[in-house]
Amino acid sequence: MKTIYYPSIWISDLHLGYKDCKADYLLDFLNRTNCDVLYLVGDIVDLWSMKRQFYWEPSHYKVLECIQAKAESGTRVIYIPGNHDETFRHYVGRSLFNVEVHRTFIHTTSAGKRFLLLHGDDFDSATRYNKLISIAGDAGYDFLLFLNRWTNRIRRIYGGHYWSLASWIKNRVHKAKEAIAAFEAAAIHEAKKQGVDGIICGHIHQPALKVSDGIVYCNDGDWIENCTALVENKDGRIELLHWSDIQHVLHTVELARPPENKASQAA
Repeated sequence: MKTIYYPSIWISDLHLGYKDCKADYLLDFLNRTNCDVLYLVGDIVDLWSMKRQFYWEPSHYKVLECIQAKAESGTRVIYIPGNHDETFRHYVGRSLFNVEVHRTFIHTTSAGKRFLLLHGDDFDSATRYNKLISIAGDAGYDFLLFLNRWTNRIRRIYGGHYWSLASWIKNRVHKAKEAIAAFEAAAIHEAKKQGVDGIICGHIHQPALKVSDGIVYCNDGDWIENCTALVENKDGRIELLHWSDIQHVLHTVELARPPENKASQAA
């Protein structure tokens, strides 16, 4: 199997242990990519869901096994626990099975741009619609995922590819759009406050890659609805990838390299 190399990859909101986790697509992504650094930006295992009802498919174990194999074979794996796996925040500053656990992290791209990494539940209090931001486990969201599940079963029967009905509906609900905008504004404000060039987060299951008010806002999405990941290319570009039946680039941001100084140019 031919693999694609990226210096850095970001994934979050896998929600292993939840019935709507798209573990098969995720496994395909992990097996067909390799990187120097793999960032796990929270909600990797859905402890909230497993407390309500235990659910664990063999494919979910294979995802963890694949991540562990990468960590043991030289990939630096950095884990930033989210709200659904917040138990692991007790291990911040330590290493678990060759996986580093951090509360937040600063990533510097090959273009010299600094990005703040965090899960994103820090911004719940900054949004006016807290329940919409804490969507996983919410009854309304569960119903959207139920519709999503059956819509895609019918689409497969007729030869259609995976498509997120849940995301389509959410993007057309006015209050949900307001909550997403408030979350993004809070994230951008935090990036400016910390003096970084951009921010990378997850949490709201809303993949995005854009420049706003001079800050590069990146949300790597999820593996419940959208099946998305962020990657950094060798030339410094950051891309948002969709990975299900058909893989394609959703968005790209070019990050200009800093100019060389006169001494290096003379050399």
